[in-house]
Amino acid sequence: MDRRTRKIVLVGFMGTGKSTVSRLLAEQLGCSRYDSDEVIEQTEGKISKLFETYGEAGFRDIESKVLDSLLEAKGRSIIATGGGAVLREHNREAMLKHGFVVALTADAEHIIDRVKSDTARPLLQGDVAANVHRIMEQRKHAYDFAHLQLDTTSLTPQEAAEVILQALQEE
Repeated sequence: MDRRTRKIVLVGFMGTGKSTVSRLLAEQLGCSRYDSDEVIEQTEGKISKLFETYGEAGFRDIESKVLDSLLEAKGRSIIATGGGAVLREHNREAMLKHGFVVALTADAEHIIDRVKSDTARPLLQGDVAANVHRIMEQRKHAYDFAHLQLDTTSLTPQEAAEVILQALQEE
């Protein structure tokens, strides 16, 4: 595995399967797995509280700092990012520099179904369906920079992991 694929970075909208697929990839490749949202919660506190305290911009500062530390850490690992991590150019450049970036996508109906009962997502408070559609529209090109685009709408997490592993072998 070359330097570019030392880190496998999963990006994508919330509910596309980043956390689940990252676990499967880490198991199959025998390497560490980090979910940037989980790391933030362990080191900084609940994401909803961070949004409340610092606003979205303040949260994004924390997210960038955590992402940098995960990308620059020694050794091979799988990194699942928060859905908005791609919004900053610095983050996109760092991901491309340190890893093989895979953008997971899914259609709005599947995403709504996957996230509708998750109360821990600050950007979805209120009308979940309307918020998903609004944010998806705002971010429709945010994931275009990735090395690989993968629509998980009709894939199981295992099938998604297998497609990624195949792409890595062809890299």
